[in-house]
Amino acid sequence: MRLTLNISPCPNDTFMFDAIVNRRIDIAPFEFDVRYLDIEQLNGEVLGQGPAISKISYAVLPAINSRYRVLDSGSALGRGNGPLLVSRGDVDLSKPGLMVAIPGVHTTANALMTRLFPQVTNKVPMLFSEIAEAVERSDVDAGVLIHEGRFTYAARGLQLVADLGVEWERATSLPLPLGAIVASRELPADVATAFEELLRRSVEFAFRNPMVSRDYVKAHARELADDVIDSHIALFVNEFSLSLGAEGRRAVSELTSLQI
Repeated sequence: MRLTLNISPCPNDTFMFDAIVNRRIDIAPFEFDVRYLDIEQLNGEVLGQGPAISKISYAVLPAINSRYRVLDSGSALGRGNGPLLVSRGDVDLSKPGLMVAIPGVHTTANALMTRLFPQVTNKVPMLFSEIAEAVERSDVDAGVLIHEGRFTYAARGLQLVADLGVEWERATSLPLPLGAIVASRELPADVATAFEELLRRSVEFAFRNPMVSRDYVKAHARELADDVIDSHIALFVNEFSLSLGAEGRRAVSELTSLQI
């Protein structure tokens, strides 16, 4: 069976999917057409006709829940892993017209900004990898960093305004749901379940063999330093990536108002 598979080029996704994409485990009866897209592009694809399997931001789930279901494996969900609001200098978040760059309207990062800082309404969507530079150039007053950007902003001379994950945990006492792997509801239930188990085996393989995927991860990563890649994977791939569990499902429900 041949399926379309959309994931991001970020280390957490390539680390988890390495054993599938590079056939380090038995993937039968599946074959995959893999595409690597920015997170907002991934969200846009599932809002349209969409692939069979895709990475998404949890924030977009309410809009696609009738057509896609969240898989129990493959999530980026945890503590201390939230998007970071940064700036060049001191900023007043109550200032009218404050311009803040976000990595997409449908991202969890934007959902958190809306929930935690509703007074910030002048938000500028842009590619996540361009936000730090935009803040450096003062094209915007502040920006929300995700993925590798959260590990490199200090080296750019930027300062932390707010850790959105910390603010979420303080408000909810729950881990933060960032991204999920979803399967089209047009797929037969047994096919979706079989892929879910395949992905779990792929993540388990990655945990047992953490360096096997390094060349593949680096081939797609924005930042190539090993310490950045290691930190990225350690932060976003964890026990929730194997299974959401009861706590993970409560966190998703809190963010999306959906029972998963």
